[in-house]
Amino acid sequence: MSRPIRKPDWLKVSIAANERYTQTKRIVESHCLHTICSSGRCPNLGECWGRGTATFMIAGDICTRSCRFCNTRTGKPHPLDAAEPLRVAQSIGLMKLTHAVVTSVDRDDLPDLGAAHWAQTIREIRRLNPSTTLEVLIPDFQGRPELIARVMEAQPDIMAHNMETVRRLTPMVRSAARYHTSLAVLEQIARAGIPAKSGIMVGLGETPCEVEALMDDLRAAGCTSLTIGQYLQPDRRHYAVAEYITPQQFAAYRSTALAKGFRRVESAPLVRSSYHAERPSE
Repeated sequence: MSRPIRKPDWLKVSIAANERYTQTKRIVESHCLHTICSSGRCPNLGECWGRGTATFMIAGDICTRSCRFCNTRTGKPHPLDAAEPLRVAQSIGLMKLTHAVVTSVDRDDLPDLGAAHWAQTIREIRRLNPSTTLEVLIPDFQGRPELIARVMEAQPDIMAHNMETVRRLTPMVRSAARYHTSLAVLEQIARAGIPAKSGIMVGLGETPCEVEALMDDLRAAGCTSLTIGQYLQPDRRHYAVAEYITPQQFAAYRSTALAKGFRRVESAPLVRSSYHAERPSE
């Protein structure tokens, strides 16, 4: 077995709690909410919660899939909580968010894969927070257009779906998702006139040429925003880090993506899907 690669200094972060961090943590916990910030062990948790931002994770915290990169628990999920959409909407109001991000686990156990719960959550957020812009990071819904349409009908401002990695590595890293299915999801979003966003991890063994090919596929699908961050192995059971990508290479990826026509690109070692999502487009 090969020895783990030593983590470089630029990936070392510390959580510096401030009053806003404490307030965000209190709201999340008191409303029994799940966030991908904590479930996914996001390295930016301290920074984002310290700014009063968080990415809410709906439909529980147990995923029906077992992707080799993801730290979210996998197994048999609990029944959906009908009160969750209202609690999320109320929490967004308490946090006084101008921009909110919502994601979810995969719910392949449900007949509609969780689409109705998604739509209800968006409607509640819209009802209680009409001035808050809303970004949703959705699963692939097994590529079923009618379910994706149900979420779109609730009218989020931005819809994201992550490709996660390049075409060659997709079968090794993602448990059930397919590369072409994810592209089709993004294409359906873009065709509907909703800004389409995606995110990938690097350091899984991909090449720069493969990353650029992925960028081309995303642009062809109509995707206009892209996040690129370093993959960090949650524990030894997960896919091993092949390489720690330098900040210089991340800067190069950002320049390439902008040259290919992406309107918004976040590319740095600690970037995650919703990192700086509240910032206006360039």
